[in-house]
Amino acid sequence: QLQLVESGGGLVQPGGSLRLSCAGSGSSLYYYNIGWFRQAPGKERERISCIRRSGGSANYADSVKGRFTISRDSAQNTVYLQMNSLKPEDTAIYYCAAEREFRTCVLQWDDYDHWGQGTQVTVSS
Repeated sequence: QLQLVESGGGLVQPGGSLRLSCAGSGSSLYYYNIGWFRQAPGKERERISCIRRSGGSANYADSVKGRFTISRDSAQNTVYLQMNSLKPEDTAIYYCAAEREFRTCVLQWDDYDHWGQGTQVTVSS
């Protein structure tokens, strides 16, 4: 059974950077579509980036395009989200999620069936 653990969140000033990690155990993340989602208080869960299974391409929401980068390290069985030029509106709980049935990673949150516990990102001066 695949388990996901996020880490790397914290408090950062506007314009700063953070790198989130999504570590997998129990199965290889290489064969899974991996999505990064975030949810701010009072808002819906939003998919901000994803990467297709088996070496496929990445996708980004317009709100983070050019600032965030998703990547895989198969040796570490980890997917990263590098976040640069952070803004106060990026403040949210960030989650990684995995699924392996679809050919695309551009899915709704309820299409993903494995979730981490979330990590808080706060962007504030």
